[in-house]
Amino acid sequence: MIVLFTDFGWNGPYVGQVKARILERTVRLPIIDLLHDAPCYDVRRASYLLASYASAFPQGTLFVAVVDPGVGSTSREPVLVEADGKRFLGPGNGLFDQLITQSQHYQQWRLVWRPSQLSATFHGRDLFAPVAAMLAEGTPITTVAEPMTWQSQGWPEDLNEVIYIDPYGNAVSGMRACQYPQAMKLAIDDVVLERHHTFADVPAGAPFFYENANGLLEIAINQGRAASQLHLTIGSRITLL
Repeated sequence: MIVLFTDFGWNGPYVGQVKARILERTVRLPIIDLLHDAPCYDVRRASYLLASYASAFPQGTLFVAVVDPGVGSTSREPVLVEADGKRFLGPGNGLFDQLITQSQHYQQWRLVWRPSQLSATFHGRDLFAPVAAMLAEGTPITTVAEPMTWQSQGWPEDLNEVIYIDPYGNAVSGMRACQYPQAMKLAIDDVVLERHHTFADVPAGAPFFYENANGLLEIAINQGRAASQLHLTIGSRITLL
């Protein structure tokens, strides 16, 4: 399958244009819309989110991942990353940093293939989408890319901040649940939160945190909106107790 992860938004023409460009070259694989409201322009936090979501997909999955505020500039290169049997196309701006950090085996290539027409501001459509289709159809990597050395951004392996707020108002952190003891507590300003297994473990209206379905610690309120009630936004700091 080809999986899309972007900050393009669920409305507007951009996602549709990316899909159309893929389908110009291949109809063999399904296209999955994983996420299109990744934190806008926020490569660092999107990196933690992508690493978490990608872990649930099988080997052989091909991702087109685009959070690319430097598109069209020389501040980043277009890259292909293979990490633990999955492939990722997108900007070499740190978006794949956590994937590589958490992987057992990885390789990285610089894309050298270019289309006849390349918009300065929409590489998701004009570069990454057609290369994804080419790879899906069996084009060898060496036809479109050359090896390069990964340079880490030096970000921590876990990020004690809010990196995403879901439609229910739950606040996803950049912390992998498996890295922290069950008895640990979290604090948001002067509100102390305890860890529970699921929503039904606390009364309606009670705040808590838990391991979400993607392995990250998430702050929630049973039948409420944690983001609004606890005044959380993308980047809100979380204190570990």
